[in-house]
Amino acid sequence: MTLDLVRIETEGRVATVTFDTGARANALSQKLMRELTEAARRFAGEPAISAVILTGRAETFTMGADLRDPEGADVRRLGLAERRVGLRTGPAMCEAWEAVDALTICAVEGWCVGGGAALAVSCDLRVASETATIYVPEVERGMNMSWGSIPRFVALVGPARAKRIAGLCEKISAQTALDWGLADHVTPPGSTLAKAREIAEAAAKLPPTALKMVKHDVNVAAFALAKATAHRDLEAFALMQQTEDFKEGVKAFFEKRDPDFTGD
Repeated sequence: MTLDLVRIETEGRVATVTFDTGARANALSQKLMRELTEAARRFAGEPAISAVILTGRAETFTMGADLRDPEGADVRRLGLAERRVGLRTGPAMCEAWEAVDALTICAVEGWCVGGGAALAVSCDLRVASETATIYVPEVERGMNMSWGSIPRFVALVGPARAKRIAGLCEKISAQTALDWGLADHVTPPGSTLAKAREIAEAAAKLPPTALKMVKHDVNVAAFALAKATAHRDLEAFALMQQTEDFKEGVKAFFEKRDPDFTGD
C-alpha cells in the first residue's frame, strides 16, 4: 500500500510515524485509518525497531473520525450486515497499533478527539503538550464509544474516570490526564515529539527482546478480559447508527446546535 497521508522515518532503532491530512482538523478518514493500520503492521514483529513514535499535526493531533468523509458516509448508508464490515476500519487501526511489538509512544499536541483518543490509548505511552485536550464526544453525538477503547480507558484510569471520559464526555486537560494516568508526561507546547524521542532513545539502548517481552506480558495482564468486554462494541455502534438519537446528534453537529435527544 502506498502511504499518501502517513510518513515513516527511521533512525537507528527508533521509528517515527507522522500522519497529516493537510487540513487543520487532521481528521481520521477511512483512507487515513487504513494507512495508519498499514504503518503499524510494518512494525509488527520487526526485530530492528525498539520504539515507534506516533504523532499528528504540529497544532492538532486529530479531531477524530471524519464525519464529512464520503467513504464513511457510504458505510453509514449500508445495510447492517455490510455496515458491520465497513465499520471495522477504526478498530483494526487500534488493534494494529496495540499489536506493535516495539514500545509505542504517542505524542499529542492540541486536540485529541474521539477516535484520536482511541488511537492514543492503543499506544503504550502518551506524551501530551500543556495545551492538549482529550475529548471523547461520541455519546454527545448519539453513539457509544467503540473501537475496543473502553477496556483500554478502564485499564489506564479506572472505571469511574472512564465513565467520565467516555460517558459524560468531559474534556480532559493535559494536567488532568497526567494526574489520572492517561498521559505519562506533559511538556510545553511544541515539544512532545522531542520528549517522545528522548523516551524512544532510552528504550533503544535496552535489550530489544527483553523489552518487547515485558511489553507483551504487561499487555496480557492488563487486557486479559478486553476481548470479552469489548467484543460487542462494534455491533452496538452499528445498532446506534440506526437510532433517531444518532441521526439527531450528527445533524445537530453539522448545524452547530444543541441536540434534542428522545431516547429513540
